[in-house]
Amino acid sequence: MTNRSPQIYTKTGDKGETGLSGGKRVRKDCPQIQAIGDVDELNCVIGMVLAQELPDDLKAILLQVQQQLFELGAELNSAKLNLLAPAATTQLERHIDHYHARLPPLNNFILPGGDCAATTCHLARAVCRRAERSVVALGKQQQINANVQIYLNRLSDLLFVIVRHLSERAGRQETPWLSQA
Repeated sequence: MTNRSPQIYTKTGDKGETGLSGGKRVRKDCPQIQAIGDVDELNCVIGMVLAQELPDDLKAILLQVQQQLFELGAELNSAKLNLLAPAATTQLERHIDHYHARLPPLNNFILPGGDCAATTCHLARAVCRRAERSVVALGKQQQINANVQIYLNRLSDLLFVIVRHLSERAGRQETPWLSQA
């Protein structure tokens, strides 16, 4: 027995189709693949946040989020799976409440910025919002676990609170948005 990985390229997607679990073939630009891809991109950007210097508690939270995003992506891939429990969203809410309670009140919208960790987390929040929009669009075409959309909505809130926490921790002032109107 050899210890060889299967070939990486299969050429089965060369004509713009890809496979879902169960063997179904779909176009790579269909809403289901768009949602799966946006969640995958979000997971990658959270990986970029994790590549920064972070407190251990935030690392643990974001690593758990990455695990949950893999489950969420698997669930989007197969209508038969129901992996994301409401408890995952409840856990995000507890984290939001914990970190938000330690922050000064927010009186204005803030511009994305801060140190590298905060700025990357801002990017993760924006990608999370896009993933949420893709899931909403997919939900118009097929039934999906309602927890998926709720989880992504809450995750973007958590990422925003983490941004603010990181900025404060780094001693960075938040830059308020000043309307030019």
